[in-house]
Amino acid sequence: MKINKTNAARLLDKAKIKYELESYVVDENNLAATHVAEQLGENIDQVFKTLVLRGDRNGIFVCVIPGDKEVDLKAAAKISGNKSAEMLAVKELLPVTGYIRGGCSPIGMKKHFPTYIHHTASDFEYIYISAGLRGLQLKLSPSDLIAYSGAEIGEIAE
Repeated sequence: MKINKTNAARLLDKAKIKYELESYVVDENNLAATHVAEQLGENIDQVFKTLVLRGDRNGIFVCVIPGDKEVDLKAAAKISGNKSAEMLAVKELLPVTGYIRGGCSPIGMKKHFPTYIHHTASDFEYIYISAGLRGLQLKLSPSDLIAYSGAEIGEIAE
């Protein structure tokens, strides 16, 4: 089956970063990363979700965390140089990033935002992140993702 490349995949191609596109069946009633991991037959610890937050001092930033974890707002605020942080409202996601809930990739947003990746990503040879479309994941090396996105590693989830 031919999979159409997303903007995120094209950007990785341009940067000559190796990745695989993996498709899965979308359940509109269950956009959780745990569902994605089940569909891919992968360990949930390797399926990362992309969350977009707003800090009180520095504005929008991105956290990439394991699919079964919750972002630690205090830790995320601290690492991003903010005093406090909150999740971006779902209605703001598309206008700010160009992506919808359940299909938000840390690669290829409308503009580059500071990105923070949970430290456990480095434990794996590869991880999964959204390819920018519901039903499609990018399988890539965490070190490639970190280098490409200019991300900082941190303890940002609990």
